[in-house]
Amino acid sequence: MADLKLSKLPDRTPVKLNLVLTPHLAADLNAYADLYRERYGSDEPLTELVPAILAAFIESDRQFKRPRPS
Repeated sequence: MADLKLSKLPDRTPVKLNLVLTPHLAADLNAYADLYRERYGSDEPLTELVPAILAAFIESDRQFKRPRPS
C-alpha cells in the first residue's frame, strides 16, 4: 500500500481544563477580550480566546523547546 501525501491526522479530541484565576488575572483576561473586540470587531468568548492566548505564548517561548510528537 502506497503512503498518502497527507499523514495521519493527530488526535483532536478536546481536553477540558478547569482553572481557578486570581481576580486580577480574570480582569486582565476580560480587558483583553474587550480590546480584541474593539480591534477585530468580533466578540469572542474567553473560552475561545484563552486557548489561543496559551498557544501563542507557548509558541513564542524560546526557552520552551522540545520535540513535538508527530
